[in-house]
Amino acid sequence: MTQSKYTIIVDPLSTGQEYPAAFKEAGQIPVAVLSGLEPPPAYTTSWHPDDFEHVHYFTGDVAALAEELRQYGPEYLVPGAESGVELCDQLTEILVPGTGNVPELASARRDKWEMAEALRVAGVPRLRQIRTADPAEAERWLKENDLLGRRLVIKPPKSAAGDEVYVVFEHGDWRERFDRVLGRTNKMGLTNDAVLIQEYAEGTEYLVDSYTVDGKHSLVDVCRYTKISRGDKIGIYHRIDFLAEDDPEVQALWPYTQQVLDAVGIRVGCGHAEVMMTADGPRLIEVAARPAGGGHQMVSELATGDNHIKRTVAHRVRGEVRDGFDLVQHLRGIFVSAYRDGYFRNREVFDGIESLKSFHWMKILHDEDAVVPETVDLFTCLAWVILIHSDAQTLDDDYHRVLEMEAAIVIDAP
Repeated sequence: MTQSKYTIIVDPLSTGQEYPAAFKEAGQIPVAVLSGLEPPPAYTTSWHPDDFEHVHYFTGDVAALAEELRQYGPEYLVPGAESGVELCDQLTEILVPGTGNVPELASARRDKWEMAEALRVAGVPRLRQIRTADPAEAERWLKENDLLGRRLVIKPPKSAAGDEVYVVFEHGDWRERFDRVLGRTNKMGLTNDAVLIQEYAEGTEYLVDSYTVDGKHSLVDVCRYTKISRGDKIGIYHRIDFLAEDDPEVQALWPYTQQVLDAVGIRVGCGHAEVMMTADGPRLIEVAARPAGGGHQMVSELATGDNHIKRTVAHRVRGEVRDGFDLVQHLRGIFVSAYRDGYFRNREVFDGIESLKSFHWMKILHDEDAVVPETVDLFTCLAWVILIHSDAQTLDDDYHRVLEMEAAIVIDAP
């Protein structure tokens, strides 16, 4: 009789909800570990306990949880979402020591301040920033770095998907944004006990997805981001374009990204980096040791035939390791925004979108006459559209037609 093989997934939420089916298909029995008694607020709808025969909850004692999990004879554990990264690191070091990411750098794979510190120690170029709960200390640092009165970014040290990321324009009131972030509970369910203040990075932003085995990094996909601002909210996702591995932009980004992955101690598994190409060269915005979220696994597979989920299963179950990726078709993803909160009145504005030559898929996240939130981050998009075509001009023409539809959206005051 063949012995059952188990795969432990820590927080199978967001994109991680795709892991159980993928591992089952590969002959594994998925085991869920939740990093709390309930999922973080941002991930509630992606928690599907019925996908698992076995579910365990973390109540504060890592050693006790590890003992519960020993019964499965785990050879590895994988994090499904940002909220599970740190717990997965801790459990891995107890259950299969020496097989995970560098334990001493665990916080650098989650806390944005610690990330920058890890880059500093490794000699990797980075943005200047400070983490503090003291506005007086923040002001001293701004003066010392000649950043007072300049454009800044203010955000929590631990957040995700653009949650609570603000820009402070030249000579703006940075203290008001500082106070807005400090002490608030973010969408990861964490209280912001400090604030991160960062110099503003001007340039083009990229998503660089990777998969690492024994410290050797390989590319999974690369996208160019287009983001928009609304008031003092920046980083609102608007569009992504997938690039080919031999694209000059990718060749400029990849050596730097590998230095980042080394600096934060990623030795195995998924890497998800956001990098700004500035006039001074690439600069890290943030990096995560988990699969890309926000529906990215679907579009990555459409564009490249592969994704983080498939790479993880291939490596963990079959020992297969792939170097690099192929761009099999041009894909553009569009995040449709709600320009205000209120009643969404004209869902029919998207009628006919299926007739566009490059149309592939669309999901409208709200019904007609529903109250919708103003789009301020990835969690509050109104709709997603995917365009795929071999001809770049056709893609551009259809993209502008979608923008016309977005501009015609009617949202009445609540």
